[in-house]
Amino acid sequence: MMSWDSKTRRIITIYLPLAVFVFILLFPFYWMALTAFKPNAELLDYKTHNPFWITSPTLDHIKHLLFNTAYPRWLWITMLVAVASTFLSLLASTLAAYAIERLRFKGSPYVGLGIYLAYLVPQSILFIPLATVIVQFGLFDSPLALILVFPTFLVPFCTWLLIGYFKSIPYELEECALVDGATRLQILRKITLPLAVPGLISAGIFSFTLSWNEFIYSLAFIQSSANKTVPVAILTELVSGDVYQWGALMAGSLLGSLPVALFYSLFVDYYVSSLTGAVKE
Repeated sequence: MMSWDSKTRRIITIYLPLAVFVFILLFPFYWMALTAFKPNAELLDYKTHNPFWITSPTLDHIKHLLFNTAYPRWLWITMLVAVASTFLSLLASTLAAYAIERLRFKGSPYVGLGIYLAYLVPQSILFIPLATVIVQFGLFDSPLALILVFPTFLVPFCTWLLIGYFKSIPYELEECALVDGATRLQILRKITLPLAVPGLISAGIFSFTLSWNEFIYSLAFIQSSANKTVPVAILTELVSGDVYQWGALMAGSLLGSLPVALFYSLFVDYYVSSLTGAVKE
């Protein structure tokens, strides 16, 4: 029998499952990076070259992506749309979540439930009526269309997330401010929002990620190559018929994932703290 503190038991119950999890999690990124720096000769000849290693690394795929395609513009459009839609979503969802959770008007629980149910509506159903609205307002094939459409699925999610976070902030703090004569906007700006910074950052991370990876709306509302976002562009512009430019595809995916990874790494501490609540007694 193995004791709980034995080295063999720790290897079997902790390190081995952790190693399997890390391998499954990181192998797609390893394969993506491997393909991005592997020359075409090694990509197309697995009999001679090892498929899991690079013999002669090359930057040709990245050079082709950056200088022979509109990838820098695709990346800029994606960043612009993600940042703008995230800002609009956080602004609207903060006010909505505060009103539902703190003002306690009649029917506020049902409003919160309705917002959450709106998030569950599939985008494949909504993009048809939204396309009609976009065309009527003359926004088709414009990044502004994506900036205005993305909050339709970001605001419900962020509102639902912030409602739960605002609930963890003691209401007595706001009652004291009300006694001192503060208005609701002053309370929101000077008391609630500073305490809710981890929750706001957590909602911002999710919103930015969802906006960055959005595919259906970007495919439906953008037609010209210059205005496409990265997820749509690398699939539609780097595939010619049945010819897949695997090196450029993986290089585009790798470069496109770096901003999201950097965003997460900068705010990971706030994200973790948002899971534990705002104020602990």
